[in-house]
Amino acid sequence: MPLYEMLCITSHIPTYKHIRELVGQAAMHIMNNGGVVRNINSWGTKTLPQRMKRHGSPQSAGDYWTLHFDSSPRTLRSLNGIMRSDPRVLRWTVLKLADRVEDLSIKGEKVILPHKPTVQDIID
Repeated sequence: MPLYEMLCITSHIPTYKHIRELVGQAAMHIMNNGGVVRNINSWGTKTLPQRMKRHGSPQSAGDYWTLHFDSSPRTLRSLNGIMRSDPRVLRWTVLKLADRVEDLSIKGEKVILPHKPTVQDIID
């Protein structure tokens, strides 16, 4: 199964209940169809680069989150359908990272690690 990364921007509502429901719905859809959810990451609330409108009034702030997962292309198509019809979603994009997890890693390394830059990274 291919490894994908989805970045999603949802409309901002002060309570994060709607984001939790959406992330849970997406993750359960992937897992119920034989996929594997590897990582869920919230980037928090950010000002949008431009006003975005989808299913309602224009928004100037959005909540960003990412989802790393393995799934079949058929499951990915149905997940795109869920995102398209959900009124909470402003924008989303899915990137294919690799055909197999082994393609991403060097022998003995972990595949997805949250990277925190060090001083040495900045200097190099």
